[in-house]
Amino acid sequence: MEQARSGRAMAKDWKLKQRKPVRHKKLRGLIDRLTEPVAIEVDLSSAFLEQAEYGPWSLLIVDKSPLAMEVSPPTADSDGDSVAERIAFPTLRGVLAWEPERKWCEVDHGAIPFLLNGADCMAAGIHNACGCIEAGDLIWIRDQQHGKPLAIGWAMMSAEEMIDATSGKAVKSIHYIGDELWALEM
Repeated sequence: MEQARSGRAMAKDWKLKQRKPVRHKKLRGLIDRLTEPVAIEVDLSSAFLEQAEYGPWSLLIVDKSPLAMEVSPPTADSDGDSVAERIAFPTLRGVLAWEPERKWCEVDHGAIPFLLNGADCMAAGIHNACGCIEAGDLIWIRDQQHGKPLAIGWAMMSAEEMIDATSGKAVKSIHYIGDELWALEM
């Protein structure tokens, strides 16, 4: 019986693959795609940069820490090939390091245990969100009280809908504190 590559059952078998050092100028396009949507400024010119594959993620490793990832949007076809361009976004460690100003939603204290177990974010737990969020955007979820990142996922509705809705799934989680990518040691 063969298990799906992207399933949770295979997570323990994930290894860093194709890890290689890269020059800053080769990553200029990736860095632009990473920094523009979340309004961050990063200077990686003096950092040791590497790229690697880890499970479903293509990682940008900065000074031996996975700070950014490239993922296929949920519109990928059944073979896993992306119909649209892969999207660059900070990992949770990248969010902690770079403190992005956009593409976030805030959840109350009651949602935190569920998010830390990998659950999708329900609209009832969201109290505030960046006004620039549209359905289909990759966003980060933060704690309402402290502003610390908890998870990253695909927005299932716009910011206004997230705040107004009292039921339904608002964000489909793809990376959370405590998952395989968070626990990845270099």
